[in-house]
Amino acid sequence: MPLSKKAIGVGSGIVLVCLVALAWILHRSPEPEAVAESPTRSPQSVKLTETQLKRVRVDVADTRAFTERREALGYIDFDQERSVAITPPYAGRITSVKVQPGDDVGRGAVIYTIESPDLIQAESTLISSAGVLKLTSSVLQRARTLYAVQGIPQKELDQAVSEEQAADAAYRAARAAVRVFGKSENEMDRIESSRKTDSDMDVIAPFAGRVTSRNAAVGMLVQPGMSPAPLVISDVSTMWLIAAVPEQDLPALHVGQKVSVSVDAYPTRQFEAKISNIGETVDPTTRRILVRSEVRDPKHELRPQMFATFVIQTGNPVTDVGVPVGGVVREGDGTMLVWVTKDRTEFFPRPVKTGIVQDGYEQILSGVSAGEQVATEGALFLSNALATSSK
Repeated sequence: MPLSKKAIGVGSGIVLVCLVALAWILHRSPEPEAVAESPTRSPQSVKLTETQLKRVRVDVADTRAFTERREALGYIDFDQERSVAITPPYAGRITSVKVQPGDDVGRGAVIYTIESPDLIQAESTLISSAGVLKLTSSVLQRARTLYAVQGIPQKELDQAVSEEQAADAAYRAARAAVRVFGKSENEMDRIESSRKTDSDMDVIAPFAGRVTSRNAAVGMLVQPGMSPAPLVISDVSTMWLIAAVPEQDLPALHVGQKVSVSVDAYPTRQFEAKISNIGETVDPTTRRILVRSEVRDPKHELRPQMFATFVIQTGNPVTDVGVPVGGVVREGDGTMLVWVTKDRTEFFPRPVKTGIVQDGYEQILSGVSAGEQVATEGALFLSNALATSSK
């Protein structure tokens, strides 16, 4: 029975609709590989494929010691209480310099000499007073001999005794004056016997240390208290660490606290010190206060003005679960999450309360127990996978 034109038109329309629907379904269907890589989840978890698991590292949560501390920036300096500018006690001209920068010197070592007019005057006084003492002693001896045979009266003997005592006092004062210039007893005896002045005065080191600065040169005129000093000697076995600490951290600081110091020259080293002084004033510009620590440096590895990072321990160590920083994710609402797993395939988000971040680990105050398996790398990938699959 032949079909009518109307029936043929209806049938063609139905076929066309079916073809369009089929094309739309094929276009919307995911490729097989994309389906395999898409994570699946229950309402509270994300389950990864073998390929996706390569992006996640799982470790067992363990406990670590966390210590409350403050960080600050600063610099290294000499121990100013054991660093002395060596200027002469009297004015003069430098005749020789015995040391170079970096030399180690002992207590009492001669570091430079000067020609001093004051020394020449003191030695001249010593020579003359020694002569007067010798003369008055001879006079007194003769007076006593004469007095014994009644050759002179008591008055003349007393006069001779008085003159000898005055000469002896002047002589002792002259020796004391020369001794101030650093002359030894033997040297003063030689000056007396030779009756020749020695104008060179030795300037000595007051303690054992290292020459850290030299401005002295032969022929240079020097005087007490001059600046810069001809030489500076420092005890480099101990150095100062000067840190600029924010004023809000002041209540947590006290003398005796432990300090760990690192410098760029030794990036893998930690120098241990203790706070020895806390400044009394706050810088009005930076709002920081200077905190000084002392550190033993027997090998002299630290140098003044080295840039340093200071970590000041302000509390006692506490033991808590520690998770690498990469294993903790901060959500948009501020919630901190750690991803835990039992089979290393399916991961569950766990809200946690965090504390100190120290040495690359974040302190977990609550939410995860020691021994649980957590994602220490790829935690952000897991959070993104959960957020994507929930849309």
